[in-house]
Amino acid sequence: MSQFLKNSKRWLPGALVSIALIAAILYFVDFQTMWNSIRAADYRLLAGSVVLSFVWIGNRAKVWQTLLRDKPKYIDVLFAEGEGYLLNAFLPFRLGEIGRAFLLSRKSGMAFSEILPTIVIERVVDLVFSAAFLILGLTYVSDTQGSEKIGYIVGGLMVFGIVLMYVLARNRQWALDVFHKFSKRWPVVQKLGGSFLESFLDGLGVLTDGWLFLRFMFWMTLNYFVALVAYYLMTLAFFPQAQPTWIFFVLGAAAFGGAIPALPGGVGTFEGAVSGALFMFTKDQSTSLAVALTARLYNYLNSGVIGGIGLMREGQTLSGIYQQLMSLRNKEQAEENE
Repeated sequence: MSQFLKNSKRWLPGALVSIALIAAILYFVDFQTMWNSIRAADYRLLAGSVVLSFVWIGNRAKVWQTLLRDKPKYIDVLFAEGEGYLLNAFLPFRLGEIGRAFLLSRKSGMAFSEILPTIVIERVVDLVFSAAFLILGLTYVSDTQGSEKIGYIVGGLMVFGIVLMYVLARNRQWALDVFHKFSKRWPVVQKLGGSFLESFLDGLGVLTDGWLFLRFMFWMTLNYFVALVAYYLMTLAFFPQAQPTWIFFVLGAAAFGGAIPALPGGVGTFEGAVSGALFMFTKDQSTSLAVALTARLYNYLNSGVIGGIGLMREGQTLSGIYQQLMSLRNKEQAEENE
């Protein structure tokens, strides 16, 4: 019971957010209208977006493999990527991020601590792209004076973040010395944080390798281009009047909605973000939710197929991976308490 109460502090806030958003969706949406829009959708466009969803996850694996300096085989990275998204869809605490690093370490020969920082870097750059799309899309949604200035401010902060990471990568030893100097009072922080920081700074090396960084940014840009086209086709299937410019705001909102603390897979927050973003353009909450649920289905489809095949190849199950990850987490907590 004490362990349950302790864990509830982590999952309860996200669960409450999801439940509140689901309640709001149930209150405002006309499900008959939503069902009619699903029946009237252009399934040729939806089929095209399904294909692109698999192209997206395949390209996403190439993004990660590039960050890993092409050390693991592409097929291993692809299945680990799919397994991670599948774990995120059904397990709490975003264990999929740790899970894919854990699974890839077992089949690539790379250390877990060497892989995990690449996921952190990947997510930081995701945040940069998502924020940029959200700000760009905001210019098509809002005519409020000052929105352009906000875009410049946020853009400046994102550039500052990348420059800061570059400086840390170029001055690795200095950053470590500063960390150890200020963490002397907390031995546990120094022990655990120091080892992670070393691996993280090693991972930041991609920023100092010009050719590697260009390759990484090329694949990441292509990845977001595929996502934009897929979301546009999906939206066009329900809203024939949809404009390509809408998708910047929708995709940016989807990324941030999925990052908000919530139930596994961002249930409620993802649907609320996507349907809310589309409602800004269409004023049709019910059909907008149909688009959001379709996007949700596609996420389950590509991660379920790729991740499911990966788990079967390795003789793993979701429950088995969950138990292994929780054992790993409990081991780390025990080390912290020593």
